[in-house]
Amino acid sequence: MGQIDPGPEAGSAEHVATGAKDAEHDRQRLFLDAVLDSLHDGVTACDAAGRIVLTNARMHRLWEGLPPLAGTDGDTVVDGLCDRDGTPLTGARLPLLRALRGERLRDEELVLHAGTRHTRHYLAHAQPIVGPDGTAMGAVQAVQDVTRRRRAERFRTCELAVTTALAAAPSVTAAGPRVLAAVGGTLEWAHAELWLVDDAAKVLRPAASWSATGWQADVAVPDELGYGQGLAGRAWQAGKSLWIRDVGRPQSLISQRTAAAAQLHTALAIPVRHGPEPLGVLTVFTDAVEDPEDEVVALLSGIAAHIGQFVERRLVEDLQRQLARSRDEYLALIGHELRTPLTSISTYAELLREMDPAVLAAQGPQLLEVIERNTGQLRHIIDELLELAALDTGHAAMAMAPVDLADVVRESVESARAAIEPSVLQLSAEVPEKLVLAGDRRRLRQIIDNLVGNAVKYSPDGGRVSVTLRPVGRAAELVVSDTGIGVAPEERDKLFTRLYRTSRARDRAIPGTGLGLALSRAVVQGHRGTIELTEHEGPGTTVRVRLPLDAAR
Repeated sequence: MGQIDPGPEAGSAEHVATGAKDAEHDRQRLFLDAVLDSLHDGVTACDAAGRIVLTNARMHRLWEGLPPLAGTDGDTVVDGLCDRDGTPLTGARLPLLRALRGERLRDEELVLHAGTRHTRHYLAHAQPIVGPDGTAMGAVQAVQDVTRRRRAERFRTCELAVTTALAAAPSVTAAGPRVLAAVGGTLEWAHAELWLVDDAAKVLRPAASWSATGWQADVAVPDELGYGQGLAGRAWQAGKSLWIRDVGRPQSLISQRTAAAAQLHTALAIPVRHGPEPLGVLTVFTDAVEDPEDEVVALLSGIAAHIGQFVERRLVEDLQRQLARSRDEYLALIGHELRTPLTSISTYAELLREMDPAVLAAQGPQLLEVIERNTGQLRHIIDELLELAALDTGHAAMAMAPVDLADVVRESVESARAAIEPSVLQLSAEVPEKLVLAGDRRRLRQIIDNLVGNAVKYSPDGGRVSVTLRPVGRAAELVVSDTGIGVAPEERDKLFTRLYRTSRARDRAIPGTGLGLALSRAVVQGHRGTIELTEHEGPGTTVRVRLPLDAAR
């Protein structure tokens, strides 16, 4: 008889049981994977030997292409990874491996500086996995990306720092470095610049710059940028924000021209405005490649708006202070300037009245000449005051038309040269053949006559007066220099106010009304230009006028 073989039946039952266990295991594993992959945090687990045995999808996305979480030698520094204090982490200090040694970690902050990628901030929670017998079976950690939260906190800190800097500063030049330090330091960018528009020259001039540690000696900022030149000039021209993800090489959009500029990648420029016209441009640069972020643009746009309001507010406050300071001076000076010729007229009229016919016939014409001269001086003062008031209030119309400024300067210089002896005073001029702008020819001649006349009047015998006209960017620049008595440093701010005369002019009894420069400033401003007293080497004075070369207003 053949032996009954129970094997197939028994084997089938064992196979079914094993299959059922495998299916249940797979089902549980799929369930666990689905749960882990649905988590917002990245999860990683390792076995007792430190080998990674589980990583969910979120962890793969967070840590893709970055240093390993385990398996690193204990003394080896993990590239780019540090704690909240900036201390680089070694393999032994990784949260997962610390948990494997029995530590329980909560809210352990990690900062990752990953080359040209944006700095990331993480919070890690880790704990050991303990078996039934109390031995360590492994460890698990959960990592949360808190970069956006940290950035929002830094944004609030940045806005507060900017507001504080602007509130405490007397000028945008004084506030600029603190504002840029707040912006660059908070956003962890390498370099920042603040540019302001010079309306007359139609160029951008640097008001402040800031560089992170290690960059200060490497970044050079030019003296000016033209319309459309460099990143700041491009933003000024476009009138809107510009984000350059990676400027590449050559970096024509970056204002720096140094070796450090070759290491800069992302650049952002924000126009500074208060009203329709840009007042300047705020630019920031980083050594990492960063994609455009609306949050960063919004933050810097808000800061740029604060700067624009600050510039306008300080301008208004300065004007108010000048008006308050000059009101009493103005009343005293105008009283003096009008009283002097009036007193002379009154005195000589009284003398004429008291003279007998014989003396009147002999001396009368001479006295009448003095009265006529003082009457003319009085009329001149009143005419200038009325014209100055009309210009200041906008009631004096400018007859704007294309004007060859070079020709006007030549006429003024030749007229002044004809009135002086060449052996007494040297008058030189450097003028281009032609330089056309939109302006009022009569009033422009008035400015030049005032400046050249002052230079001649205040220069002693043997002195020199030079007049230079040249195009600078989108402006015509007129410079009148002399070797005369000069202006004391403490009086320079008052030089363009009405009826102001320097102490040196008064001490030397040099005649004048103190209205010429105030009138010149009003005419220059009516042409959208600037006039200023510039630095001068040696004795004398240098006045610079800049007028825009726009074809139309």
